[in-house]
Amino acid sequence: MRHLKYGKKLNRTRSHLKSMLRNMIVSLINFEMIKTTSTKAKLLKKTIEPIISISKQDNHHNRIILFSILRSKEAIIKLFNILGPRLKNENGGYTKIIKYNYRRNDGAMMSYIMFKDFYFKFS
Repeated sequence: MRHLKYGKKLNRTRSHLKSMLRNMIVSLINFEMIKTTSTKAKLLKKTIEPIISISKQDNHHNRIILFSILRSKEAIIKLFNILGPRLKNENGGYTKIIKYNYRRNDGAMMSYIMFKDFYFKFS
């Protein structure tokens, strides 16, 4: 029984799930919009919101915390220099999930996940 267990496992081991989320976070920071399954997008949204909140204050300690999570210098630079100041006035809800279509081979629901201000730029 799964009493008091929370979170999705997505049929992966814990280490595989952690590295997959790390790669998806770095990709979302670099490209500002990625296409993935809806379940992964929901899990990614839950994971990236606190990271954006930390990046709104640029200091050495916050950079160390986020580097220990992301392990990507380019993502950290973009996060603190571009995305943090851009989302400074927001109080949460930094990302938006848009359902797209069903994947052809297995029928999984696909979604786009992007930053909210990125969505308003192109709509």
